Amino acid sequence: MNPLPLLADRPVLRGERWIFSAGFNVAPTGGLSDTDRIDSELDDIASLADRGARVAILSHQGRHRDGTARHLGDVAHYLTIRLHRPVQYVPDNASDAARARAAALAPSQVCVFGNTRHHAGEEANDSALAARFAALGQYVAVGGFSKAHRSHASNLGILAHRPGWAARSLLRQTRLLAPWAGRRPDIPSAAFVGGIKPEKSLLGLKSFARTYDLVVPGGAVLNHLLHGSGYRIGSSERGDRADACTEAVLQAVRSATARIHLPRHVVIARRDGDQYTGRQVIPVADGVPDGYAIVDFLPAPWLLDDLRRLRTGARVIVAGTPSLHTAGFSTASRLALDLARAPAADAILVGGDTVAELPFHGPTSTGGGSALHYLHHADLPVLQALRANTARRPA
Repeated sequence: MNPLPLLADRPVLRGERWIFSAGFNVAPTGGLSDTDRIDSELDDIASLADRGARVAILSHQGRHRDGTARHLGDVAHYLTIRLHRPVQYVPDNASDAARARAAALAPSQVCVFGNTRHHAGEEANDSALAARFAALGQYVAVGGFSKAHRSHASNLGILAHRPGWAARSLLRQTRLLAPWAGRRPDIPSAAFVGGIKPEKSLLGLKSFARTYDLVVPGGAVLNHLLHGSGYRIGSSERGDRADACTEAVLQAVRSATARIHLPRHVVIARRDGDQYTGRQVIPVADGVPDGYAIVDFLPAPWLLDDLRRLRTGARVIVAGTPSLHTAGFSTASRLALDLARAPAADAILVGGDTVAELPFHGPTSTGGGSALHYLHHADLPVLQALRANTARRPA
């Protein structure tokens, strides 16, 4: 297997034109509300610029299919402040004009180009689009751990056209996650898997059910488990690819070596805009009425006993908020946080939403889907593409 090419090992000559594939998928709320994914890339971008590279940054935010992809001018402004140098912004990224703007950058100049998800071909890894992205520079530095599990034009397809190197941000994340990967018979382990994103059901539960001792589903993962087990779940959230997720959850449970928690009682409420009303605690067996959704759950007595034992020493991962914590439904979330904060626990929170929603001061990874993919496969599509890219790198 070819070694992973590292940006830190690559001499950078003044005036070289570099494309930096970043993962600035941050949600604005009156400005940038959470900048962790940007901050993790700052030293790589600064290193290129300090050595005289001309840096064209490509990143995504939101999704093309639902119209949430927005412009990245606020990201350029934030980078200007953090990098202590002017950072330009060009709303385009694939036109002749964009290529000319990239070519006109002076040594040490940095420019953020338009959101890659303004193009339908980004998520489809369209080769022609990747070639247009590649026209922005001579070489590619690949960061953006949060999208390293995705075969997109701007982070994987582009490597078919330009030589590439792994940014330090990629390596930091894989090294950070290593202690929570695979089975560790020498230490008890617990995983909380929640949120609404499909990878939590398609990959997260499958992986932890085979490598951890205790798994506590929450959020859409729990909804899939209940729905697939024949319980009525009313208007509870099932997220994208709902049927595939339900089937994946059931398969994971059938092949599990872990003890998987299924609550006897859930908390339900009726959603009214951004508010929830009519909070009730009901037995799971009664079913959730139409118009109501599961927003939290109560732990079975045996789970409380297990969690008390694990506080004396355990490997703990929280991948997805297990209840609607930010809406005030925090019973399940407190279970996860209390265990993660135990002095003898070796804990990590995984996923951008998880890190933003749950107050925790230990290790975190904002690359939710990428982290789950890496924990399960010990590799990522982007890392594989970088290794295969060896022939394109100059001697």
